[in-house]
Amino acid sequence: MASKKLFTNIKSVMSLKSAAKKAGRSIKESDLSFIKSAAIVVDSGKIEWIGRESSLPKKYKSIQRIDLKGQYVFPSFIECHTHSVFAGQRSDEFEMRLRGRSYQEIGKKGGGILSTVRATRKASKSQLEELLAERMEKFIRQGVSLVEIKSGYGLNRKTEEKMLEVAGSFKKIKTLPTYLGPHAFPEKSDRKKYFASVVSDLKRVKENGLATRCDIFIEKNYFSLQQGREYCELAKDLGFDITIHADQLSRTGATRLAIEMGALSADHVIELSTADKQRLAQSEVTAVLLPAADFYLDCAYPDAEELSALGGRVALATDFNPGSSPTQDLAFVGLLARKKMKMSLAEVWVAYTLNAAYALGVQKSQGSLEIGKEANFFVSGNDWTHFFYEVGYTPVRQSFYKARSIFKT
Repeated sequence: MASKKLFTNIKSVMSLKSAAKKAGRSIKESDLSFIKSAAIVVDSGKIEWIGRESSLPKKYKSIQRIDLKGQYVFPSFIECHTHSVFAGQRSDEFEMRLRGRSYQEIGKKGGGILSTVRATRKASKSQLEELLAERMEKFIRQGVSLVEIKSGYGLNRKTEEKMLEVAGSFKKIKTLPTYLGPHAFPEKSDRKKYFASVVSDLKRVKENGLATRCDIFIEKNYFSLQQGREYCELAKDLGFDITIHADQLSRTGATRLAIEMGALSADHVIELSTADKQRLAQSEVTAVLLPAADFYLDCAYPDAEELSALGGRVALATDFNPGSSPTQDLAFVGLLARKKMKMSLAEVWVAYTLNAAYALGVQKSQGSLEIGKEANFFVSGNDWTHFFYEVGYTPVRQSFYKARSIFKT
C-alpha cells in the first residue's frame, strides 16, 4: 500500500456526488453532498474510498496519514475558458472603451486581438512559457487544478503552433490546449485565403498532437456561421472536441450550430432567444458563461437564471485575456454570477467545478470528489458560504493535485 494516502481529520468534504448524478443540472444546496467528519483514501492519485472517518475500513488504518487539522475540503476549481498564453497588454484600450469606443471599432483600427497578435508573434517561446507559469501560479493559489488555454493570438501557423506548445508545456497541473486559429483575421489579409489556411491547419494540429480541442469566434466582422459550420464539420471528422464562441455580441445562430455539431460547450451565449435557451437547455452542450468579460465590455449578462430553470447545464470561467477580460479573479467571476445573473451560491460552486469539467469533457475523472476520480482538492479554514463573496479573495490554505501538495500558505 505504499502508493496509498489517507487524508484524515476533515471537518467536512463537499463531494458533489448528488450534483454528478444529476449531470450538473437543476442544482440545489443539497446536491453539494457534504460529508461531515470525513476521510479520503487515495491510491496513485485517484480516490479509492471517501466517507465518514468513523466508517473507515480497518485495512486503511495503517497507511500513510495526512492530518488536515479539522479544515474543510472542496473539489478543485476548473478554468474551462482562458486565453492565458499571450504577450503584451491592452490597458490603453480599456480607456478607449470608457470614452465610448466599441470593441468592434477598436478591432477595425488594428487594436483588440490584432494588438496582442503583434506582441505574441514577437515573443520567444521561452518568454511565453515564463509568462504562462506566472499566470498559472495565480490560478493554483485560488484552488484551480485544470486550465483550458486557447491559441488565437498568432493568426499564422508558426505562432499558433508556438502558443499550443507553450500551453501544453506547463506540468504542475493539467492544461488543455485549444486551437483557436479562427479568432480574428490578420491585418491586411485575404479573408478567404486565411480561413482556408485555418481549416487546412486543423489536420496538422491534430497529427502533431498539439491539441485535441478546437474553437471558433463566430461574430459580425469575424467568422460567419457558414464558415463555422465548415470548420466544425471538418473538426468533427478529425476527432476534435468542439467549442464555439457563440452569440456574444449579436445573435448569429452559433449556439444552435454548437448543438447541431455536438459541441462540448457554447461560450458567452448572451444574445439568445427564448427558443435558443430551450434548445440549449435540452441539449448536452454546456453553456459556459463569462461574466467578467461582460463586465469589462459593458455587455448584457447571460440569462443564467432562465437557463438553469429550463434544466440547462451552466459553467463559469474567467475568460482571462489581455483585452476583454484582464482578470484571473475567480471570486470576482462568482460574485458577478450571483449579483448580475442571479445564480445561487450552490449553482456557482457546481458551475466552477463539475460543470466546468463537463465543458471540457473530463467529468468522468474530475469535477467532484468520488471514488475513481482524481484526488484534486483544496483545503480551507472557511466553510462553503465564505466563497464568491469578497472580490480578490479565495480562502485557500492548501491545494492537492492527484493527492500531491502543490500549494500551501
